[in-house]
Amino acid sequence: MAEQNANLPAENVDSAKGFAFALAAYLLWGFLPFFMKAVSHIPAAEVVAHRIVWSVPLAGLVLVWLGRTQDVKVALRSPRVLMMATVTAALITVNWGIYVWAIGAGRAIETALGYYINPLFSIFLGALLLKERPNPAQMVAIGLAALAVGVLAFDAGGLPWVSIGLCFSWGFYAFFRKTLPVGPNQGFFLEVLLLSIPAAGYVIWLEATGQGHFLSDANMTDVLLLLACGIVTAVPLMIYANGAKLLRLSTIGIMQYIAPTMIFLIAVFVFHEPFGTAKLVAFALIWAALFIYSGAMLAESRARRAAQPSPAE
Repeated sequence: MAEQNANLPAENVDSAKGFAFALAAYLLWGFLPFFMKAVSHIPAAEVVAHRIVWSVPLAGLVLVWLGRTQDVKVALRSPRVLMMATVTAALITVNWGIYVWAIGAGRAIETALGYYINPLFSIFLGALLLKERPNPAQMVAIGLAALAVGVLAFDAGGLPWVSIGLCFSWGFYAFFRKTLPVGPNQGFFLEVLLLSIPAAGYVIWLEATGQGHFLSDANMTDVLLLLACGIVTAVPLMIYANGAKLLRLSTIGIMQYIAPTMIFLIAVFVFHEPFGTAKLVAFALIWAALFIYSGAMLAESRARRAAQPSPAE
């Protein structure tokens, strides 16, 4: 999953079109584990490389269609923007790598936990790096999330590094991505464009050494799956980018739980991953934290709308 929360709604209103776009994106992200399980026999690094390589032409075509290629040309001439985009590109690569590996390794439940924790980690980052003051409900939610991680760490004899890795990489990605002075579609294209050089080089090296699954001793199913990596990566991001700007932040905040909930259900009931007592307790704590967090967010949103003068005034 990428660029959630990267594009804020232009107005404090929801539109049916925006809701439809965002829902489609979250559903696509929710079903993504099925695709990643289908490519689980291919090394995660190779899958990520193909996600990058085949996203470039798709993202480029979208920018041409939108008539926003000039924004990218300006960004490519700015060393500061290129440096910032390199940082966000590196972070999203780490996030993709962990996610692809975890699904293939039968640890989809941990990926769901990581994305559940993410909004709470973002609040923590805001408090730590931006000196934002969390409200009491947010503090309680962060505490419950930390307790959930502690329960899993105690049960497993170590930290749930998949969940933490996804949460940290995505949290810092979202944090730095907000400082990138380009739109979400342009930013995504810039990131995969920068990543395409090492990614293409890695793919070529794999094929030249007979280790790749695209040309070297590949079957047509693997070829089609690797080509589809660009579609499953770029399409949800582009759909989301065009939907988020038509929704209120509070609506986006609630909808972001759709994908991890689907991942969780798929992991337990389709992939049949083990779900013992410790994980049950941890997820109960997380769900309680998200209930408190979402309730407080909705209450604040209603209070802000009530404080705004009506058009008649």
